[in-house]
Amino acid sequence: MSEYQYLEFQAIDRPLDEADREALRALSSRAWITATSFSNHYDWGDFKGEPVTLMERWFDLHLYLANWGTRELMIRLPKRLVDRARLDSVLDDCSLAEVIESGDWLILDILDDREPGDEDWDDGSGWLAALAPLRTDLLSGDWRLLYLLWLAEVELGGRKDDETEPLPGIGPLTGALSAFTEFFRIDSDLVEAAAEARGSIADGDLSADAIDAAVAAMPGDEKTELLRRAAEGDPHVGTEIRRRARRAALAAGSAARTARRTVSDLRRRAAAIREGREAAEAEQREAGRLQQEREAEEARRARIVALRQRGEAVWDEIESEIDRRHASGYDRAAALLSDLKALAEEDGAAASFTDRVNDLRSRHSRKWGFIKRLEGL
Repeated sequence: MSEYQYLEFQAIDRPLDEADREALRALSSRAWITATSFSNHYDWGDFKGEPVTLMERWFDLHLYLANWGTRELMIRLPKRLVDRARLDSVLDDCSLAEVIESGDWLILDILDDREPGDEDWDDGSGWLAALAPLRTDLLSGDWRLLYLLWLAEVELGGRKDDETEPLPGIGPLTGALSAFTEFFRIDSDLVEAAAEARGSIADGDLSADAIDAAVAAMPGDEKTELLRRAAEGDPHVGTEIRRRARRAALAAGSAARTARRTVSDLRRRAAAIREGREAAEAEQREAGRLQQEREAEEARRARIVALRQRGEAVWDEIESEIDRRHASGYDRAAALLSDLKALAEEDGAAASFTDRVNDLRSRHSRKWGFIKRLEGL
């Protein structure tokens, strides 16, 4: 298998200026570089840059995909906006992720280097756009991405049966969370089990009243500070307000009071979901098979009716197809004979049909391709 690597970086908080783009161009003459992105693919060779260095200096998101199975996502987060203790507690002993500290930033590096399964060919493009909202979700207090990382560890056997989930579920899944599940190939049945319980409130579910209430509850000096930062172009003011609103909504809602499930609870539920899904798929396959059989029988009946109407002309066509002396002609002749056999059996004329087939076999005995196709007639 030939090598294929795809990488993409995205700048969100600050666009790249001309000097930035020139520095990036020195790393790759073929890359697609804009004011907010850098992307390239390699069919041979490797990228000359160091992804962590690019993240520290320029970018907020990075995605990497290789056709030998490796998949990676990096998310850069302002350190002051992240609950580091909570982050570390969820990612404790997580084999798929690490947190890199760099100045005012934390870089969440998620790496899966398992060999590829039976997934379709993927050139990597489009994934980062689908995953990008996860950064905003994390900054505004939606931690369900971290739950998915914990769930991946459950799948890999890295969590004890009595360990409880880090959130009371992950439902309802956003498009970005679903994309993350697919990109990192997390067991869909485990994800469905986890999503049966609500674990957070997505930004889109925060009402205007909830945001108004969060702003109203802030002390005056905090409001002033937020306004000052907004005026200075700080891109994270909105996420901080949404984080406050989400925290208040969760504290008041049922999600905050839902009992946490254990690893064994989730595995049992995932097994039940898998069993139900496989039964439904088997039922669907059987229904499809029966439908194909009905359609095949209807088509066969239509052919037999047509053969009955054509009479002796069918035998003439068989002779013509045999005389073509190639595979498609032999196939056509054999198919017509098969239908004629069914017609003869319906009419009580099986013996006469056998005599005519034996006559064909005798007269065309040197046409081995045709004779072989007569087996079973």
